[in-house]
Amino acid sequence: MAADGTLMLSLVEEFVSGLQDSKAKEAATCVKDGQFTILQLVEALGLSLTSSQPHTRARGVQLLSEVLHDCYGGLTEREVEVLIAFYENRLKDHYVITPPVLQGLRALTKCTVLPPGSAVSMLRSLFQDVHAQSLMLAERACVYNMLINLMATREAELKGLGADFVFGFVQSMDGERDPRNLLLAFQIAKSIILRGYDLGKFTEELFEVTSCYFPIDFSPPPNDPHGITREDLIQMLRDVLTGTPRFAEFLLPLIIEKLDSDVQSAKLDSLQTLTAGVSQYEHKDLAEFLEGLWASLRREVFQTSSEKIESAGLAALTALTSCLSRSVLNSDSEDSLSTFLDLVLKDCKHHLCEPDLKLVWPSAKLLQAACSASNRASHIITDAVMPSLIEQYNSRAQCSHRRTLLEVVQRFIQSVKTCENEESVFLAFRPSLCTMVFSALAETNSSLQITATSVLTSLAQQTGLLLDSDIELAVDHLTRLLLTEEDDRVSLAVVECAGALAELHPAAFITKLIPRLKKEIFSEPMDQDDNRVASEKKSHHAVRQRCLSALAAVAIQPSVVQESTPVLLDVLSSAHTGGVVFSVEEVVLACHSLQRIAERVQDTEETGRCFHDVVIPRLLSLALQAALQGEGSPGRRSPLVEEVVLSAMVPVISTSCSRLQPTLAGQTASRAVSLFLDGDVSFLPDNSFPSNIQLLKKQQGDSWSQSQMVCLLMGCVCSLPRSVEVPRMDHLMTELEEMSCTCSHPLSYTSAAKCFAGLVNKRPQGDSLDSLIQRTMKRVCSELDSASSPVRTQAFTLMIWVAKALLLRYHPLFTTLTDKLFSLLDDADLGPAAADAFWLLMSDSADILNRSCHADVRIMYRQRFFSENSAKLVQGFNAAPKEKKPNYLKALSNIVNKLPKQVQVTELPALLSLLLEALSCPDQGVQLSTLSCLQPVLIDPPPALIQQLEALVSRLLALISSPAMSVRITSLRCIHAISRFPEHEVLPFRARVLRALARPLDDRKRLVRREAVQARAEWFLLGSPGGS
Repeated sequence: MAADGTLMLSLVEEFVSGLQDSKAKEAATCVKDGQFTILQLVEALGLSLTSSQPHTRARGVQLLSEVLHDCYGGLTEREVEVLIAFYENRLKDHYVITPPVLQGLRALTKCTVLPPGSAVSMLRSLFQDVHAQSLMLAERACVYNMLINLMATREAELKGLGADFVFGFVQSMDGERDPRNLLLAFQIAKSIILRGYDLGKFTEELFEVTSCYFPIDFSPPPNDPHGITREDLIQMLRDVLTGTPRFAEFLLPLIIEKLDSDVQSAKLDSLQTLTAGVSQYEHKDLAEFLEGLWASLRREVFQTSSEKIESAGLAALTALTSCLSRSVLNSDSEDSLSTFLDLVLKDCKHHLCEPDLKLVWPSAKLLQAACSASNRASHIITDAVMPSLIEQYNSRAQCSHRRTLLEVVQRFIQSVKTCENEESVFLAFRPSLCTMVFSALAETNSSLQITATSVLTSLAQQTGLLLDSDIELAVDHLTRLLLTEEDDRVSLAVVECAGALAELHPAAFITKLIPRLKKEIFSEPMDQDDNRVASEKKSHHAVRQRCLSALAAVAIQPSVVQESTPVLLDVLSSAHTGGVVFSVEEVVLACHSLQRIAERVQDTEETGRCFHDVVIPRLLSLALQAALQGEGSPGRRSPLVEEVVLSAMVPVISTSCSRLQPTLAGQTASRAVSLFLDGDVSFLPDNSFPSNIQLLKKQQGDSWSQSQMVCLLMGCVCSLPRSVEVPRMDHLMTELEEMSCTCSHPLSYTSAAKCFAGLVNKRPQGDSLDSLIQRTMKRVCSELDSASSPVRTQAFTLMIWVAKALLLRYHPLFTTLTDKLFSLLDDADLGPAAADAFWLLMSDSADILNRSCHADVRIMYRQRFFSENSAKLVQGFNAAPKEKKPNYLKALSNIVNKLPKQVQVTELPALLSLLLEALSCPDQGVQLSTLSCLQPVLIDPPPALIQQLEALVSRLLALISSPAMSVRITSLRCIHAISRFPEHEVLPFRARVLRALARPLDDRKRLVRREAVQARAEWFLLGSPGGS
């Protein structure tokens, strides 16, 4: 024990007299280890604490406080009681002792064994003996943290202080300026308000001491280590000011005053605070301020120059009206909601009768904002406004006026929220509204028709506004417009409207629209005189296009899907048989419509069955019939063998399969594999196929119509979830590899390679996968290494797609493929293709190896590929002969262009010399890709770029005369960006750039001339007062 006492005295002496701050940690460790207690440390500090020198006493208290900071959790209640008494007494000591005393008290407020009454005792001493705002920043933070700690653990005791606690806090906070401490002070004020502390007669004082910071005007310094933002302060202060209705009488006049400010941020903050505040208030809190608030809100919306302020003003009006709507009406009380809405209607309603004046929209927005607040408000406003709008519409002859009025009506309908079983506030106006809409649809003015379709959609979404007879009439109007209206904007609006209505009322579309569209699709233009044949066909094609789009738009409900998909499949069937003549483009449109249905349809067992049992088998059957027909007579060829049609079928099948339930997905996989491996056609409709079908075997002669169907196999098996097992995988992979390496038809061998790659990407990791990849690569490399091989292109295609499949999943064997690809950049025949292959590796693929097809795609695979291979590319470029260097430049450009912008900015300086070289490459694709890489970097140029300014400017000026318009535009934008470099760096180039920019000012393309004007203006102002 004597040794412990000696150690303790030694630590005290070294800390107090030797000024060795590290000894506090050692003392704390000794207390934790039980070598001595905290009270023994106080005894050892006796001489220091009673010294006549204030600084010695301060060092002694500091040592004790620092030890407490680490050891407060192990104190007993008796020790805490003694220490509190000691610290309270020290608060009366010299001012230099106050900071360590506050640190000690802060540590004690964290103790779980505070004696009863000690919290009140500490705060009384604190409020009486310490003037917080005379302290330094850290000590003021100590005061606030003490309050926060005690409010969290001793709330009942503090509430016993009554309003004295609030008064003490107000005194402590008054005059605080540091944003870090303000966050703490606002947190305390918020807790006082929300936890029900007694404000007593200090309500106004608490409001004043916090509201003096409103609105917040704080901009954090650059690279602020504390991370305090203006938004943090605004939100915390807003929580305080809007926390209690007792502040309403002070806050509302303040907001009205601040809304007169010219500072936009102050207006916005005031409006958002008003919105937050009135959600807590009752109508009586607002009564005397309603006129002033309305005048301010009206002015902000009528005279606004900012969309943000207008939106905030409208939101505030909605919140204000909602608050008034919560008032309970008594027989002897004034209806404050009606009184307020009378003000709104008085100032706004008459503007709605002036659809050609600019105040119609601000007035409508204000009324709609109030209307959306509550059911009662919507009844009052619609009853006052709708008769006038309907009368105005019926009395106006000018289409522009009628359109404006119709748009206003639509906004009112959209602004009202009705519950599912609640009667719409527009029910009384239903006949008039329907008459307005249907009359507008019957007009010839396209803008009026488009607006009418939007209103019709809004009416359908309100309960009870459209009867069954109205829906049928709407379907008639929409059908007529689809078949007769040639304006693309009207057609698009009609299709969207039909889709919205069909989701809500499918029966009318099944019985009326779909049969009418089917009839029109399968009708053919009558051949009249020769001069009209071309225009008739063009017009009929446009009608068919609209009908096909409409069939997809209305097919959301399963019942509609089952009616619309057979029509689209019949289009493909008729095109194949020649029963009705359809162009290839129309067949492709039918496929796109099927794809859209597959994407948008509700994901149910019923729709899954429809695609599994009907759509997919029918597509495979039609494609197979067309392929077999193509093998026969050389007469009429089915459009279903065209590459563009098959390519359009693939996403229909892949989208359908990707959304199938697991059981159906497994059955689809089994069917597809059996069809392509065994020729099993038992599940196909119209089953009259020969028995010896071999779709994955090499065809006789140059025939390719069967082999190209492998793209449909890809759509089936490569889009299934990874949990679905594809049967007979090894056999299937062998056949796909064989086809991709031996077939001479591009679509066939490319699709086989993509299908092979899609299955490799999803195959589980292991020896089986590794041996498959190694076997395939051995064959591929053998073909690629033989310059005379007739299937080098096929082998290269397979290698690229397998490389992409492995890259996406970070497979370790990917590096083998990468090295082979880099070596091919020097190949005389495949070099340019190898450079283009890097674009494929880095791009998203639309039909395979993407997340929608459930592919295994790891995050940041592009960044990883770049970091692992950029050095190889630079080394290869440096070692390559001159005639092969463009391949490396193109490969680099393709890689860098697909990196995220932030990665480009970081990595480009190291590759700058190669990119500058790429700008001199004759390939326009390389030029454009490189310019696109450089453009974001020029906004904040690294030093390496400024050092290469001469080479950069020379190459950019050469490109402004490029034959490609996109290259000219992008190079001009880069030159424009360089004008913002440090002036002393770019000023020497000013004369040369201005001379060069004179030529594109006369460019034949307007977009080029515009960019040249903007760039030349910036360069012209360089070096002049006020210039850049």
